[in-house]
Amino acid sequence: MLEFIAGFHPVTQAFLATLFTWAMTALGAGVVYVHRAPTRKMLDSMLGFAAGVMIAASYWSLLAPAIEMSEQQGWPPWLPPAVGFLAGGGFLRLVDRFMPHLHMNFPLSRAEGVPTRLHRVTLLVLAITLHNIPEGLAVGVAFGAVGAGFDSASLPSAIALALGIGIQNFPEGLAVAVPLRREGISVHRSFMAGQLSGMVEIVAGVIGAATVVYAEPLLPFALAFAAGAMIFVVVEEVIPESQQGDNTDIATLGAMLGFTVMMVLDVALG
Repeated sequence: MLEFIAGFHPVTQAFLATLFTWAMTALGAGVVYVHRAPTRKMLDSMLGFAAGVMIAASYWSLLAPAIEMSEQQGWPPWLPPAVGFLAGGGFLRLVDRFMPHLHMNFPLSRAEGVPTRLHRVTLLVLAITLHNIPEGLAVGVAFGAVGAGFDSASLPSAIALALGIGIQNFPEGLAVAVPLRREGISVHRSFMAGQLSGMVEIVAGVIGAATVVYAEPLLPFALAFAAGAMIFVVVEEVIPESQQGDNTDIATLGAMLGFTVMMVLDVALG
């Protein structure tokens, strides 16, 4: 299996990996075709799980390799990770500030970004799309790092990251589609909105891989950038959303489980 994947160009590998993560988003959104929708407790636990995976991936798959690569390139080992991490968070803050979007379970009056007349469903999809950008970037730069030939980057580790992101994309697709269905949106439109939010990962993944393959010195900065963007999304959106209801303990345990799963995947496979 590894030999088969290794035969592709890193950009193609990133495309295939993010195609998988999008498919997992679509699979989660497809739950709306099942008559019995998950409870709010289950949704909160799944969101917590997604947050845990993203936090673990930010360190084990992105920041730790960025520190090692910085040293190999002759940088102070802390400098590129610190600069890239803050730049990633700053970038997401700018996108969050200007792109119209609406977080789940909030009224239309609480929409963020520039004023707009976009439909509520569109704003909800844009909110999820916003935090899928760093996930796609993370997968892309991981495969790009393998293509660059750094000792601290391995193909199994990049695959582990794609698996982890894909696993946590299932509840993300579900968390978009199910609430839309409860608001009276048709089953088909709810599904389409849920899976559409994951398509941006394919674009971000290809861009991330191409950037580091053809601009190798940027690699430690790019890895840390993806980590900073993911942490911004987790703290600003995913964790608060999972803690809105009365299931805070369940959501927290879900986050711990997600962190553990991602850590095990990265250490065992990487």
